[in-house]
Amino acid sequence: MPHTSAHGPLIDRNGLIAHITAFLSGYDTHTLETISQTLAREIDQAGPAALATLNERLIRAGSDWEFYSHDPLARRIHHILADQVLEPDSVLHGAAHVTAVAGSPVVIFSNHLSYSDANLLEVLLHRAGQSMSDRLTVIAGPKVYSSLKRRFSSLCFGTIKTPQSSGLSSEDAVMNPREVARAARRSIEAAHERLGQGDALLVFAEGTRSRSNGMQQLLTGVTRYLELPDTWILPVGLVGSEALFPIGDETVHSVRVVGRVGAPIRATELEQQSGGDRRVMMDTVGSAIAELLPAEYRGAYAR
Repeated sequence: MPHTSAHGPLIDRNGLIAHITAFLSGYDTHTLETISQTLAREIDQAGPAALATLNERLIRAGSDWEFYSHDPLARRIHHILADQVLEPDSVLHGAAHVTAVAGSPVVIFSNHLSYSDANLLEVLLHRAGQSMSDRLTVIAGPKVYSSLKRRFSSLCFGTIKTPQSSGLSSEDAVMNPREVARAARRSIEAAHERLGQGDALLVFAEGTRSRSNGMQQLLTGVTRYLELPDTWILPVGLVGSEALFPIGDETVHSVRVVGRVGAPIRATELEQQSGGDRRVMMDTVGSAIAELLPAEYRGAYAR
């Protein structure tokens, strides 16, 4: 990396391109050269101020339990890369369900197969002409901000840093329960604020990506994001993203990703029908996601 500051990394044009092409090391020389040239043109067109802003956001992202806005340059770079890594027949089905809840507070619940799931869903929404891609905010655990590469990936949409369930993460081991509770409250308040401002909240309610591709039971704590009046739930099933960045592999692979959006569910009606039982609420959402997936991806919701 060419430069550093007292606060974190500083990336110039060539350094940014070098980091990205290193991440794509599995591609042939000609493809990498084409990508490098395309990225150079995009960065030059954006200008020095855009690169400086990107650097500032790379330094700051994840420094506290709050909302971090997307970066236009990072988002554009991800779309360029998506043109290379996503097979042409990658598609989002059920876009009409997205349109149906436009303008309302929306919480998207999806199965979780890859670190890249949020990026891929944002791209599929964008390609489907859905303005929701412009107002996507992702609930992100500490690992999302744990490296330069992951922070960069987080900047193509908004994120809210939140502590993970104590049963799933050792990232917050230095925090006592009171500190974890305080951080969780701050992230929930930030999420409600973003929903009130028209953002769509993306939550991977399994808490961690699946290592078997099958769904894990959804966490009950995520019902806290559904407390804003008139909130809608959108179930989404993703297939194929597990092969893009496989567990244990450091390179990206070209894949076909299919997303399916299910019928919207009004959160207040779900709460009423479940008698306020958070376990029943989230298992109902989990079953709705599973119905959008092939049988081998349903896991805990195979029934």
